[in-house]
Amino acid sequence: MRRILKTVIREAFSLFIILVRVSLTTKLRNKIACTECGASNLLRDYETGELVCQACGFVVSSTLIDQGPEWRAFDQEQRDKLPRVGAPVTWTIHDKGLSTTIGWQDRDASGRKLSPEERARLYRLRKWHRRSKVSDSTQRNLAHALSEMSKISYKLNLPRNVIETSSMIYRRAIQKQLIRGRTIQSVAVASIYMACRQCGIIRTLEDVAAAANITKKEAARNYRFLLRELKPSVPQVDPQGYISKIVNKLALTGETERLALKILSEASDMKLTSGRGPSGIAAACIYISSQLTDERRTQGEIAKEAQVTEVTIRNRYKELAQRLDFDVML
Repeated sequence: MRRILKTVIREAFSLFIILVRVSLTTKLRNKIACTECGASNLLRDYETGELVCQACGFVVSSTLIDQGPEWRAFDQEQRDKLPRVGAPVTWTIHDKGLSTTIGWQDRDASGRKLSPEERARLYRLRKWHRRSKVSDSTQRNLAHALSEMSKISYKLNLPRNVIETSSMIYRRAIQKQLIRGRTIQSVAVASIYMACRQCGIIRTLEDVAAAANITKKEAARNYRFLLRELKPSVPQVDPQGYISKIVNKLALTGETERLALKILSEASDMKLTSGRGPSGIAAACIYISSQLTDERRTQGEIAKEAQVTEVTIRNRYKELAQRLDFDVML
């Protein structure tokens, strides 16, 4: 008997829900229909704030509420920053920034201090909440690695897109289990250098390795390993970026930089840069342009900033001098 009664009550409740939905649907249809001709084909004009019937042209409502945002965005960057939906998803945090954090203030919602028992309970909750976010070894490795990569990127003053790209590369390496047997810092340095190459940011392997306090040999070995296993698309380094970087370090004028870029362009058209290191070619172009504009810098000074040897600059200079038409007063 009780089972039958429960079944009847359940069916009656379901029927009641259906009737309520039908009633709400009918009211909604009557609400948005034209009061003049009864048509439901209405046009919302957000510029004038009017609701107009397309059948007879009657203005149903002249106080249309704009459901859109109150801000304006003129490019994609502003459009991404202005929406008020919380922090964006980022690959630089092991949980992508989607986790919650229990605040450290020992106060309730009204601002009153908590009792000692409540503070002890909140401390335990906060501790276990922090531990639960990195539950396994992979998450701990990723959390530590991404923290180290953020520190290295801060030292190198890298843009946001490079940090995000390097985090994606490290995550791919973890998924393929390439971290085993290698230090976290060495793989992080290789990921950052690969991201710099992909994003067109001029940073040498020596710069990245020095920021992480590891040797260039170790960083190069791990970079070649990731390049072989992940098979990413890594473009060649453009010597133009090295020219701007070296010119800024040597405090040369814009005229010297423009002349160096022109020499590099002519050398590229004549295929003189093929098979040559970009830093060496850039250093030779800067050496030639500095001599032509009377902003003389020695080969040693340029070699120090370009992180190449003086012999490399002399060899590249001789190759350019034989094929290009210019005179340098030494």
